[in-house]
Amino acid sequence: MNQTKNKSTSIFNITVIVASLGYFVDIYDLLLFTIVKKASVLALGATDSTLLVDSTKIINWQMGGLLLGGIIWGILGDKKGRLSVLFGSIILYSVANFITGYIQTVDQYAMCRFVAGLGLAGELGAGITLVSELLPKNKRGVGTSLVAGIGLFGAVAAYFTYQWTNENWRLCYKIGGGLGILLLFLRLSVAESGMFKELKESQVKRGNFLMFFNNKKRFKKYVLAILIGLPTWYVIGILINQSDRFGKAMFGSATIDSGRSIMFAYTAIAIGDILIGFVSQYLKSRKKALLVFYSICVFSLILFFSSFNNSDVRMYIICCLLGFSNGYWAIFVTMGAEQFGTNLRATAATTIPNMVRGALPLINLMFLNLFQKNWNWSLVDSGIVTGIIVITITLVAFYFTEETFHKDLNFIEVE
Repeated sequence: MNQTKNKSTSIFNITVIVASLGYFVDIYDLLLFTIVKKASVLALGATDSTLLVDSTKIINWQMGGLLLGGIIWGILGDKKGRLSVLFGSIILYSVANFITGYIQTVDQYAMCRFVAGLGLAGELGAGITLVSELLPKNKRGVGTSLVAGIGLFGAVAAYFTYQWTNENWRLCYKIGGGLGILLLFLRLSVAESGMFKELKESQVKRGNFLMFFNNKKRFKKYVLAILIGLPTWYVIGILINQSDRFGKAMFGSATIDSGRSIMFAYTAIAIGDILIGFVSQYLKSRKKALLVFYSICVFSLILFFSSFNNSDVRMYIICCLLGFSNGYWAIFVTMGAEQFGTNLRATAATTIPNMVRGALPLINLMFLNLFQKNWNWSLVDSGIVTGIIVITITLVAFYFTEETFHKDLNFIEVE
């Protein structure tokens, strides 16, 4: 396959811009629930005593949708093309968001977030795959980092939209649906990946999800690619999402706003995601850049659970630092795309991040059900032990993960 003729020399081309805006809308919708969680769930009949259980149920359904959707859209991305996923996924989650604006019960909320999760699952993987195959290897790390970095400001937009609408959570969901429809028109200007077009003409078998499991070496790469991303949703889904409860348990605060914590954290994540592309470029290594951010994450976790974290201001500062340390999402997804051939790349790049998102219910199960309900541990002790387990698994996986910085993407996977 002729790779060079499909390469653009600029990272500021229409595909990168549209992929960035697509991920912006994706993150707006994905994080909106965590921002409007308390007001929306209480408005549907929950009480303070059931809020944690009901909100965990809803986000677990959303993450379940992401997990299933990642597999579906990933397969379609390799079988039908990267653009088909970008169009199909955005239609699904836009409709789901409109409907969420009219729900009346917690169960309806959970079902709508499940459908939205199905749609949201396709956005990032298809975008990263398209950009990775478009840009030359000496620029694709920066390009994909820009996609993630710009996109992650969607969480900041969600927070300020909630404030601007006077905390009208139903209107916020409707706005998210409208943004998705507007994005469809921008997508019309994006061309399909040249690599995929040539692969399609070759009649090579594409998008076979089972290929990740029928080869020992490929299976190992796939599992490791998932495990190196686990800390992101431990940090976001537990520590930052429940920062108000941790603040109350650790220093008696009743004024921490978890929505504000998410806004601060995602501002920092976006900055980190943009920066890590340049760090990776400077070090000529994905793994070295990843290790730098892992180190910052461990330091931030120590601060979070230490006596230093004793006020609202310090909690927000630490949430920023935790967010920045998790700004390796783009590189983590890019590494997933780089490790697999063109006939499995969209499946890998779409399923890997959604497997990590889908791991949140399992992490919640350990954090909430096993340690707190069954073993009667405190919120803080459960958070610490859960973090130690997650970080340990991630560092072991990181050690065995291959370097992909110099890898040529012009190859296919053989059954």
